Amino acid sequence: MSATATPAPTVVTGLGITAPNGLGTEEYWKATLTGTSGLTTVSRFDVSSYPSTVAGEISGYVAEDHIPSRLLPQTDHMTRLALTATDWAIADAGLDPETLPEYGIGVVTSASGGAVEFGQRELQNLWSQGKEYVSAYQSFAWFYAVNTGQISIRHKMRGPSGVLLTEQAGGLDALGQARRHIRKGCPAVVAGGVDAMLCPWGWVPQIASGLLSTDPDPATAYAPLSSGARGYVPGEGGAILITEDAASARSRGAAQIYGEIAGYAATLDPPPGSPRPPGLRRAAENALADAGLTPADIDVVFADASGVPALDRAEADVLTGLFGPGGVPVTAPKTLTGRLLAGGAALDAATALLSLRDGVIPPTATTGTPLPGLDLVVGAPRETAPRTALLLARGHGGFNAALVLRKAA
Repeated sequence: MSATATPAPTVVTGLGITAPNGLGTEEYWKATLTGTSGLTTVSRFDVSSYPSTVAGEISGYVAEDHIPSRLLPQTDHMTRLALTATDWAIADAGLDPETLPEYGIGVVTSASGGAVEFGQRELQNLWSQGKEYVSAYQSFAWFYAVNTGQISIRHKMRGPSGVLLTEQAGGLDALGQARRHIRKGCPAVVAGGVDAMLCPWGWVPQIASGLLSTDPDPATAYAPLSSGARGYVPGEGGAILITEDAASARSRGAAQIYGEIAGYAATLDPPPGSPRPPGLRRAAENALADAGLTPADIDVVFADASGVPALDRAEADVLTGLFGPGGVPVTAPKTLTGRLLAGGAALDAATALLSLRDGVIPPTATTGTPLPGLDLVVGAPRETAPRTALLLARGHGGFNAALVLRKAA
């Protein structure tokens, strides 16, 4: 491709979702539109001695129904969810990896810290029983790149692959990286993120951040972008998306095209004490410029929605600065799932594509008054036939990402 040529569009042709309020794309989407929450008091382990007790747990998932028996001993709950979501996404796209060149499909996922539940169990075996009781699979099953590796191996995907460790921003970063690979000639890339940190080893570091909600009521614990904000609620799950070169997708007769990845940008916040402003607005502006759009072209914003009052106010300032007070509908469906760490932004992307497909904006579940200046979609979906969506995500440590999705022509 010459330096002046227009890059081929990158489109999404398949979705696979594992979320606290729904397993599978349509089950999740129905729950989201009806306001069905997956937030609950943690049952995976005893949280009675912890200050935070609410999370988005996936219920009804039986690994043996989805994962080959040979893989069960070497995979964490997180990786099993990722493999299941990938299977669903590939089936949804009608993609047969064997019909593409040997190195024609890549894999890019996001991660926050690895498979901590597997790691905790094996370390407990080490401390309590000795090294002879530690699984040999501990050498890789905990690793932050394990989802990418296991997906690649299972489906013989030998194309360009990688993993992005930018926490909640990672899902958007993975999609941005997938688009880069496709623009360089790779026909298809499996991209997204799935995370699971609901064990003591994953729970304690989040409490130590001081950002978790300590409200014990699942109905009010997570109320971002509103007067009820008191911290975030974590969850597990995420989404895997099949991204393809648009021409390649159409030539193979893709069953559907959910939308186009029209723009992407990422920034880092400046160091504490720096006079430079946080980077979220720059990420949004750069993603819009990358898409060749202006704020007036955006029909809906899927917000990062941290739930931390100061961070929510900063995001609201970015949105009112870009769009003007009440200038664009804003939503945060993650209020029904919690923040899924490395899986959260990928799930937002899948949700936004379903929103574009069906012409409806899903609501935000909140019990507080929306922050001034925000046209927060609450209570019920809005049937406004959106054609463009801006997604914002921030990862702990100063990571920012923005993605523009456009409805397929």
